[in-house]
Amino acid sequence: MAFDGCFVTGTDTGVGKTLVSAALLHTLARHHRRVVGMKPVAAGLIDHQGQWVSEDVLALRAASSVRVPADLDNPVALPDAMAPHLAAERAGRTVTVAELLAAHRALQAHADVVLVEGAGGWRVPINPTETLADVARAIGQPVVLVVGMRLGCLNHALLTAEAIRADGLELAGWVANAIDPDMPCREDNIDTLRHWLPAPLLGSVPWHTTAPNASEIALDLPEAWR
Repeated sequence: MAFDGCFVTGTDTGVGKTLVSAALLHTLARHHRRVVGMKPVAAGLIDHQGQWVSEDVLALRAASSVRVPADLDNPVALPDAMAPHLAAERAGRTVTVAELLAAHRALQAHADVVLVEGAGGWRVPINPTETLADVARAIGQPVVLVVGMRLGCLNHALLTAEAIRADGLELAGWVANAIDPDMPCREDNIDTLRHWLPAPLLGSVPWHTTAPNASEIALDLPEAWR
């Protein structure tokens, strides 16, 4: 089956999923003509040119090679920056896997490759009975794990990889993102993850004092994705 997309998750919130997702979109666009990013659920909006929108969604749109309707690349936009199920409760609505999957399927008609970025970590609730892991399972695409390189990341990364595989999905690769400039033995920790994670390292993003340009981040793609 031809490659048509992936799901990007992280070891936690604030580990650089959006930066890595944007970098992946730029890299994928060198091999595929129509590439688009999707943020199924975005919690926390800003006023951008008179519209309330997620900064993550803006970054994904900037890195995509096609423009699509807003209700497809971000079907659920919630005002408050908190866990999706709580933000949805505050907004007076219910988010379901079925509606997010429907938006993803509609989005596939607009692009050759759809990259889906999750929210928070792997098993973040979206309602009382479903999580973002259920969304990833319904989509069925290979998963890229963003590891925020800080103290505790080894346990978080290995547990997340175990959960992804237990849910029947392929962990296609992982990216190390330096989010703590003072992390001791960062390279040794990356080497440890190389040994333990059952997937290749696609790239390592160094510490930046300012937000890096996603188009300049070098990432390797699995051969089957090219």
